[in-house]
Amino acid sequence: MAEHIKASRMERQEFIAAMLFISPWVIGFLAFTLYPICQSFWYSLTEYRVLSDPEFIGGMNYINLFKDKIFLTSLYNTGYIVLVGVPITLFCALVASILLNTKQLKGLSVFRVIFFIPTLVPLIINCILWLWLLQPETGLINALLGVFRIPKVPWLGSPVWAKPALILMMVWGCGGTIIIFLAGLQDIPDTLYESASLDGANFVQKTVHITLPMLAPIILYNAVTLVINAFQWFAEPFVMTEGGPNNATMFYSLNLYQNAFQFFKMGYASAMAWILLVIALAIIFFLFKGLNRFSAD
Repeated sequence: MAEHIKASRMERQEFIAAMLFISPWVIGFLAFTLYPICQSFWYSLTEYRVLSDPEFIGGMNYINLFKDKIFLTSLYNTGYIVLVGVPITLFCALVASILLNTKQLKGLSVFRVIFFIPTLVPLIINCILWLWLLQPETGLINALLGVFRIPKVPWLGSPVWAKPALILMMVWGCGGTIIIFLAGLQDIPDTLYESASLDGANFVQKTVHITLPMLAPIILYNAVTLVINAFQWFAEPFVMTEGGPNNATMFYSLNLYQNAFQFFKMGYASAMAWILLVIALAIIFFLFKGLNRFSAD
C-alpha cells in the first residue's frame, strides 16, 4: 500500500512538472489562437466596423456574402487556382522530381539547385521579376513566343490570361515541392524496380504501379500544402495586379483583406474567414479520402 501511495505521488509530481513545462505553450494557444478563433466567429454574427461596438445581426453576413458579386468572383478565382493551378503545379513538380531522380542524368546536383533557387528569391523581388517577364511588349516570355511566331499575349492586362500567368508563376516556384517528392522517391527500394524490370515492365508501368502508389502519402502532403497556399494567396495578386483586371485576380484572401482593413467590415470579413475554413476542410477531406483509396488500390 505504501509503495502504491508513493508511486501515485511521484506520478502526480511528474504530471505537475510536465504541465508547468508546457504551460507557456498552453497559455499562448488559449490567448493567441483559440480566443481569436472564437472571437472571430462571434464577429461573423455581428456588424462590426472597428470604431463602433459589434451589433448582433445573426447570419446576415453569410446571407449577404452570397449576394455579393465580388465575393462570388473571388470564390471562383480561388477555385480556379485550386482546381486548375494546384494539379498543374503538382504534376510538373512530380515529373521534374522523377527526372531529377534519374541516376543516369549527368550534373544532377546542378539541376536540383537550379530548380530550388526560385524558392530562395524574396517574395517582392519575385513579383517584380515576373512583372518584367510578363510585360506585353518587352517581356521575355512574349519574346520567346515571338520566336515561334506566336502572337503576343497581354498576360496580366487581360482577364482571360491573368490567372494562367499567375499559375505559370506558381509552377516556377515549386522547388520546395520538388525537394519533398525527391525525398519520397529516394525512399522507394530499388529492388521493387529491379523485380519489375525482370517481369518486363517499362518505365510507364513502373511509374504507375510502383512510383505513384509508394508516393501517395507524399502526393497527399504536397496537395494539401498547395491547396492551403492557394487559399491564402495574397501577396502576389496584391503586389502585381491589386485584383485586376476587372477582378480577374481578386482572390479570396485579397478580398478578405480589403473588407477587413480597407473597408473596416470586420464582421463581414470574419464570416468570409469561416466560409474559407469550411471549404478548405471539405477539399482536404476529399483529398485524404481519394488519395488513401488510391494508395490502398
